[in-house]
Amino acid sequence: MLGLVAADAEITELLQTPLAQDVRYTSHFSQSEEFFLKLDRPFQVPSFPIHHDVRLTTPGREYQSALRSLTQDLYRLLPEIFQGLHYAFDPREILRPVFYKLFRLEERLFLYHLRLDISFRPALHRVLEKGTNDQTPLYETDQARLEASILPLASPPAGGDPREIRIDQLISDTWIGETGRGYFVEGIWIDNDLTKFFSRLIIPQGKRLYPYYPLTSRFRTVSHTPLDLRTRELPRTVPLLHRARLFLEPHLEAIQQTLRSESFSEELPLFRELKQLVPEELQAPWQDVSLRVYLNEDDMKEFEVHIPGAPS
Repeated sequence: MLGLVAADAEITELLQTPLAQDVRYTSHFSQSEEFFLKLDRPFQVPSFPIHHDVRLTTPGREYQSALRSLTQDLYRLLPEIFQGLHYAFDPREILRPVFYKLFRLEERLFLYHLRLDISFRPALHRVLEKGTNDQTPLYETDQARLEASILPLASPPAGGDPREIRIDQLISDTWIGETGRGYFVEGIWIDNDLTKFFSRLIIPQGKRLYPYYPLTSRFRTVSHTPLDLRTRELPRTVPLLHRARLFLEPHLEAIQQTLRSESFSEELPLFRELKQLVPEELQAPWQDVSLRVYLNEDDMKEFEVHIPGAPS
């Protein structure tokens, strides 16, 4: 269960109001593999309270007021990204608010899960008013940092309540052990290797899309990371995840067992065997997608995404 709480009907109602898109933007990945939209004009992120008791499942008034203001401004700039979504409060990550929408396909439900990262980053954001130990600064930026996933659901939530959303966990366990000693002990998981295995299977032979991985291992399931976040395009991406799931499901246990003993490589016998079986319909969507590498104004490597028909 994701543990989301429907928290602000005013925000959700706002996002149901149709608006025309009049701001241009492009899609990018940072050097640290984070996805963001670069707008042709900046927007302000108000000051937010930093601390929240995770036992409280509703946001405080100050937080709610700041988020309403931010959502209203950002929705005017990017209506085609947020239109039709619902807002839910996650008390564990208050500086990464969640927006979501449910889709149905062949009696199965899928969740579109979108996080907006509003945490302050000194190297990226221009401070308008300094923050404190308890408040984030008021800052300006032309980058909307977003993390999008489409996830299969195990059962329909009661009355659409996000508190009842349960992920269909297709993967048994991704933890395989620990490394280090004492205070330096770290867990070892195979999620990254699973993500590489799933994604390289459906990306056409010889094509490189790093740092983008279309299929990921998240919440112990196979999820899809869409590149085109326009809400009108999302229904087209759900069948892709559904077909990928049907293809992978019979082989998931074998894939997990292989990666528990060996790191991912395209030379793994199991990978090479499955690669020959991937249907063309799973590989075709990535044939015309490309990423251009460039250096930003701080000489840091970034990647610009090019998708036929998408904003650029």
